[in-house]
Amino acid sequence: MTFLKAAPTLLCLAVLGVAFSPSARADSWDKKTTITFSGPVEIPGVHLQGYGVLPAGTYVFKVLDSKSDRHIVQIFSKDELMIYATILAIPNLRLKATDKTVMTFRERPAGQPEALRAWFYPGKEWGEEFVYPKARAIVLAKETNTPVLFTTAEITPEVTVVIKTPAEPVVVELEKAPVMAIQPSGQEVQIAQVVTPPPVTLLAQNEPAALPATGSSMPLVALFGVLALAGALTLGLIQKRTL
Repeated sequence: MTFLKAAPTLLCLAVLGVAFSPSARADSWDKKTTITFSGPVEIPGVHLQGYGVLPAGTYVFKVLDSKSDRHIVQIFSKDELMIYATILAIPNLRLKATDKTVMTFRERPAGQPEALRAWFYPGKEWGEEFVYPKARAIVLAKETNTPVLFTTAEITPEVTVVIKTPAEPVVVELEKAPVMAIQPSGQEVQIAQVVTPPPVTLLAQNEPAALPATGSSMPLVALFGVLALAGALTLGLIQKRTL
């Protein structure tokens, strides 16, 4: 009898729990990719001190934000408990999409780690071309004889700040940072001479549609509210019959 009296309340709480629970994102929204490096790899971006070069091992790559022509990519530990780097990337079109993940590197002199260049997600016609600090980009361009994207913004290695949302000051700063490209000769050029930006329509097709600002979960809440009321009335009738 006690259970029957409490049942309507429990049902309402359960319904509210479902109505307000966060919805799951599509598997490919953040392009989560697990990568294993057989050797050390140099990375750009805002990284933990001591991790400008990742040791050989397994890492998880994810896109934190991709709302514009600049994307923010993060590198996690295998268990995703530690963020090693938050990197600014520029979308770069490729000739043909592949069904496998492709990571490209800048080959370095013998004995030096390869430098991470770009990441292409399976099935996508474009990938993420990573942006280096200017001083490092100048060196890499000369060593590899290829142009390198760079930013003049000061990128300070993080020590205690955990960057988990696009609203973090570091992310906002990266998204506004000026980006150019440096040629092996040392000449600075516009990024359009180095990367081919994908059409806006293509980016829109590859990214999930955002809900309108006026979108609300209230209709769903109302529906569950009606169901809860109906359930409560039903249980009330059952309770009366058992008295």
